[in-house]
Amino acid sequence: KNIKALNGSIEIQSEKGKGTKFSVSLPLTLAIVDGMATKVGDQTYIIPLLNIVESLKPQKDKIKTVNENVEVMFIRGEYIPLLRLKQCLLTEGAKGVDDLSEGIAIIVEVENVKVALFVDELLGQLQVVIKNLEDNYKPVEGLSGASILGDGSVALIIDLQGLVDMSQRENK
Repeated sequence: KNIKALNGSIEIQSEKGKGTKFSVSLPLTLAIVDGMATKVGDQTYIIPLLNIVESLKPQKDKIKTVNENVEVMFIRGEYIPLLRLKQCLLTEGAKGVDDLSEGIAIIVEVENVKVALFVDELLGQLQVVIKNLEDNYKPVEGLSGASILGDGSVALIIDLQGLVDMSQRENK
């Protein structure tokens, strides 16, 4: 039933004296990701769990601004760029926490580069099925797809490499 629900199929081939072969086929567009659900304003974002190192409450005295617009956070002897998800994925009428003491910093690592993503709150860990944005909308830099949550709302799935590339290009 679960495989049929995913538009997949099972093929069974049996040969007397040799054994049975089960072939499970699933659509190529189907991808499931383990992620941390976060909230920024009214929008839910999923951050891939494999990339998360830790999460913590940022301390204002550990945050510095360099080059006039780049925020860095000093943690465990190193400076890590701080990306405010609200600003990186700016949408019209974007809401969300601005005060660092009210949100959460999620330290992620992408290809040996650590960054801290600033979000309003953590909602919890979950598995989501990725729906491709290009098929249903258009490519959006910093997002790898979307998912429909159990309550019917849409969560956007963060493309961490795309987000890091975008912020480096814009010197943020």
